[in-house]
Amino acid sequence: MNRKVSVKYLGLVDYKKAWDYQESLFNNVVEAKQANREQKEKRPTPNYLLFCQHPHVYTLGKSGKDSNLLISQDFLKSKGASLYHINRGGDITYHGPGQIVSYPILDLDNFGLSIKSYIHKLEEVIIRSMARYGITATRLEGATGVWLDADNTANARKICAIGVRTSHWVSMHGFALNVNTDLAYFDYIVPCGITGKAVTSMQKELGKEMNPDEVSNILLEEFEKVFGMEIIRKQ
Repeated sequence: MNRKVSVKYLGLVDYKKAWDYQESLFNNVVEAKQANREQKEKRPTPNYLLFCQHPHVYTLGKSGKDSNLLISQDFLKSKGASLYHINRGGDITYHGPGQIVSYPILDLDNFGLSIKSYIHKLEEVIIRSMARYGITATRLEGATGVWLDADNTANARKICAIGVRTSHWVSMHGFALNVNTDLAYFDYIVPCGITGKAVTSMQKELGKEMNPDEVSNILLEEFEKVFGMEIIRKQ
């Protein structure tokens, strides 16, 4: 099993450009797996981990409802935002500057993971990373993502959304962690299709602007520990 993972930082990148890049890497991994089934000599399948930020954009997953976008297309454009219907699970979410988005394109067979255990490990990466900043984050029964005060119905708030796609046991899409995110953009949607729950950020919880590069490095360190990865850094 190949646990080497190539890490790439894309910076602030258009959502569609990043999505196309994900698809190309995803297809590379799937094709490598399919080739191995046909060959006697097996070659290691690659793994990738992308970090980036996006300009203002809303993405609606396969099971999402258009009604969870609460504004018109004209108002959407006036806010400098765009909307994409995409092929991950889950409902609607927001991406924007100040939010760290990570896209793991992994052969889950390399890590001995089911889809359920993969999502659990993604959540664990976030939970451990938040603990390093003194933020107590947990899971919420019946919902993906990472939450604060999950056991307090009146005060539960999401700090990280998770939405993935898998095919042939290869993953794509991933998570969006609110670091210095402008939370006002969440007012225009029903985040992840869940009503009555708030959204928060590291900046809001800690009362100061965070260093995104530092947060990304901590996330990467926790990825290494939780998944048992061997990281290969690329720019």
